[in-house]
Amino acid sequence: MSEAKIQFYKGPAGGWGALRSVARQLLQHRIAAKGTRTLLSANQPDGFDCPGCAWPDRQHASSFEFCENGVKAVAAEATADRATPELIGAHTVTALRSWSDHDLEAMGRLTEPMVYDASTDRYRRIDWDDAFALIAQHLQRLASPDEAIFYTSGRTSNEAAFLYQLFVREYGTNNFPDCSNMCHEPSGMGLKGSVGVGKGTVTLDDFELADCILIFGQNPGTNHPRMLGELRAAARRGARILSFNPLRERGLERFADPQSPVEMLSGGATAISSDYFQLKVGGDIALIKGIIKHLLALDEEARLRGLPAVIDPAFIAEHTQGFEALKADVEAEDWSLIERESGISRDRLLHAAQVIAQAKGVIACWGMGITQHRHGVGGVQMIANLLLLRGMVGRPGAGLCPVRGHSNVQGDRTMGIYEKPPVALLDRLASVYGFEPPRHEGFDTIGAIEAMRDGRASVFFAMGGNFAAATPDTPTTWAALQRCALTVHVATKFNRSHTVVGREALVLPCLGRTEIDQQAAGPQHVSVEDSMSMVHLSAGINPPASPHLLSEPMIVARLATATLPHSRVPWMWLVEDYDRIRDHIESVFDDFKDFNRKVHQPGGFRLRNTASERVWTTPSGKAQFVVHAIPVDTRVHQARASAAETDQVGAAVFTLTTVRAHDQYNTTVYGLDDRYRGVFGQRRVVFIHAEDRAMLGLAEGAAVDLIGAASGDDQVREAPGFRLVDYDIPRGCVAAYYPETNVLLPLASHAVGARTPTSKSIPVRLRPAQYALPEVA
Repeated sequence: MSEAKIQFYKGPAGGWGALRSVARQLLQHRIAAKGTRTLLSANQPDGFDCPGCAWPDRQHASSFEFCENGVKAVAAEATADRATPELIGAHTVTALRSWSDHDLEAMGRLTEPMVYDASTDRYRRIDWDDAFALIAQHLQRLASPDEAIFYTSGRTSNEAAFLYQLFVREYGTNNFPDCSNMCHEPSGMGLKGSVGVGKGTVTLDDFELADCILIFGQNPGTNHPRMLGELRAAARRGARILSFNPLRERGLERFADPQSPVEMLSGGATAISSDYFQLKVGGDIALIKGIIKHLLALDEEARLRGLPAVIDPAFIAEHTQGFEALKADVEAEDWSLIERESGISRDRLLHAAQVIAQAKGVIACWGMGITQHRHGVGGVQMIANLLLLRGMVGRPGAGLCPVRGHSNVQGDRTMGIYEKPPVALLDRLASVYGFEPPRHEGFDTIGAIEAMRDGRASVFFAMGGNFAAATPDTPTTWAALQRCALTVHVATKFNRSHTVVGREALVLPCLGRTEIDQQAAGPQHVSVEDSMSMVHLSAGINPPASPHLLSEPMIVARLATATLPHSRVPWMWLVEDYDRIRDHIESVFDDFKDFNRKVHQPGGFRLRNTASERVWTTPSGKAQFVVHAIPVDTRVHQARASAAETDQVGAAVFTLTTVRAHDQYNTTVYGLDDRYRGVFGQRRVVFIHAEDRAMLGLAEGAAVDLIGAASGDDQVREAPGFRLVDYDIPRGCVAAYYPETNVLLPLASHAVGARTPTSKSIPVRLRPAQYALPEVA
């Protein structure tokens, strides 16, 4: 473990630092030889899909298709350490709850199913048959199937997700909260309204053709490192890359490709962003409206001078609706409001507009810096408006690119993991399987927590993930889970959620992506869908960490068999050979015609994307321009208005945006370093502008407590013991890691139209810490 210190990082993203990190991870998990062999099969045609992010693979066949953070995910899964029932049972659950997230998962791979013993407050082993019988007993005695909640993580394969939704709907509910609800739900909702399909419209081939790439609210250097390879190639051929992000992030500044001998030996690097716009947290709609306002003015100027149009009038006339309303709204917008809310000057916005106006192919990428706001859907639709103005959807080298997180989060939704199922899906399930699926909407993530809190749901089943750590409003979420009669978690490693138990609780260990899945017909492949709708196979190469592990499809099949004894679905026959599951997927989803034939081809296949073809499956049959006002009444605005009445420096309200550290993926904490931001051996830090820190009368490195400042929230919210770190971030904004700061976010604070927690815009105050922190270097 690194010494706790703050030390400016001078190097580029990637480079020798990444290679040293790779070596360190393999040694830490005691798998130097095994880990090296495993990595050579990552993202290969005959190998496994990385259990990390959903960035696609170049032809799924290159020599080395892994990145530093992918190595961390693979090493954590292939680790030599084992979290046996004896190791976990040596501690009470109360004691384990006090451990750090890092230390919980550092115990290693789970080896056997475990049941919680409330009399001793400890876990002990349980036989698989008894575990399934216990779950079935709870599910069968509920007054309504809607009293059960079935959560899904984005790492679940298509085959497991399909069986899971089939079982749950035959059981009788659509209660499918999933990780999409907490991250990219606004992308799906926004894009459906704008272009008719809730997925991105580009492929990796488009990145080779684009001459302008826009990056909104994203840190690819940590969250999607393989994306830097595409950005590096684009930058080196002269493409303009405009980054719009509040924090200066090293991966958006410069990158040294570890696979480039020239850069590695010379110590060189490639500049990524040609322009960097550090807007205020939450200022995206104002910023994009400013750019559009300039584009419209440039187009008018071009028209008067007899020059080619800046916008695409032919595309707008043939393919869109709502342009005049958008034009009137944007032209009426006041520049002072745009500048104040975006934090970017009118001149800088003009520069961005000029670059976009001159481009022949524009791709817009975004992450959760866009979606996890109250107006996240509006932010996505403003990005769509920007590209539609220039006809940059449905043409080579251009399009919309939401960059998703977990490796199959998009595939899970494609397979029907959705609390609002389409009528066509339910009709097809009824036709194929002969049962009537529930027609009413189920609980999303926020709704699930509310239902458990209020006693309307009492069984919680999680197919992967770390629900207790990923969700907002930690006290409310934990109390809701603890009120359940039964909580069940399918997982590869022990995590925070396993310490937040219902009256009865189970932890069920499953195979990881890197492991051989041996079934009756032999070793099996599963399929996954990446961020660009490519579907391909994944097959592990390592022996399972324990002979007692089951695959996720097998877990679902055995659970369904135990719970639904009269089901006509041949559950156990299906999991003998996953080709059979894929045949059933084909019978339900038209887009998967010839599924087995196409997915067994090298590289797999791409699902149809109607927006890519300029076929608009919207109510109007056209792409839709959508008008959105600049937000001026968010919880941050309200809290600042209330604080202004006191006129005290100590009452200053900051906008907290939660971020991941570099040694972290989602809620999984691999280590305590954040190399690119200069933080080592610790996580409880707050990044702040030096002038804001001075305004508060605090020294750099001072200890502070974070206090929730949301108006109308009657709960006292405190996250104590953070160290101030001066950072290049707009004034009035601060950043800190999650899940440590989830306690500050009220459950009721979520996106309009998507109910995604507003984790990127939390109003907070800073006060000197009530307790001293250890000294750091």
